[in-house]
Amino acid sequence: MSTTKILVTGCKGRMGQAVIRATDANPGTELGAAIDVGDSLDDALAASDVVIDFTSHHFSNELVAACLKHKKPFVMGTTGHTDGELATIRAAAQNLPVVLAPNFSVGVNTLFWLTRKATEILGPDFDLEVVEMHHRMKTDSPSGTARRLAEILAEARELSYDKHVKHGRFGDVGARTKSEIGMHALRGGDVVGDHTVVYANLGERVELTHKASSRDTFATGAVRAARWLASQPSGIYDMQDVLGLK
Repeated sequence: MSTTKILVTGCKGRMGQAVIRATDANPGTELGAAIDVGDSLDDALAASDVVIDFTSHHFSNELVAACLKHKKPFVMGTTGHTDGELATIRAAAQNLPVVLAPNFSVGVNTLFWLTRKATEILGPDFDLEVVEMHHRMKTDSPSGTARRLAEILAEARELSYDKHVKHGRFGDVGARTKSEIGMHALRGGDVVGDHTVVYANLGERVELTHKASSRDTFATGAVRAARWLASQPSGIYDMQDVLGLK
């Protein structure tokens, strides 16, 4: 089996460094190029088979345009995209294979699967809340993973994310409604990423929690996704596809 050459963007950042380590550790991949601000994106793409990006959503449109130009698939781990930026990524998937996922951890993607099942089993009597915590430097809120968890809850209950998710509570907001999904974002210290889905009913509570202690788990999943993506047809995929959970 051939080796997949990976381009790592944002190579000076913490996630970029983790992806480089994971690329070196995977026997099926090697580093094609690693770039940061000021480096040539065109040269790096020419030397690589697949791109892994964990930078900023502000860079996404430029990256997508360059990937289309060079016909290179990409793994998008960046979060906080605007609707327009997401539309650009999805449009690119008509001509390129793309993995777009809020979280590349195998454990978190198992949490996604468990969340859907638990919501179906527990039924409408349980109140739904999502709590996430990340390091003090994280700029977007809620995290992409927390948003995806709330989307899964909304889908399972046939609700709307935009209409029914309540971001924190302040003041005299009244009693909780049965249709709302609470969303709470905590920031502090060096927390890599904690996510909890709370199901609360009268007399009992169920909690599903995932805690990441190292960025390497996300990087390892992203490299696994890149290796898988290199042989896929054009389309938009997520880690559920990569892991065979669908």
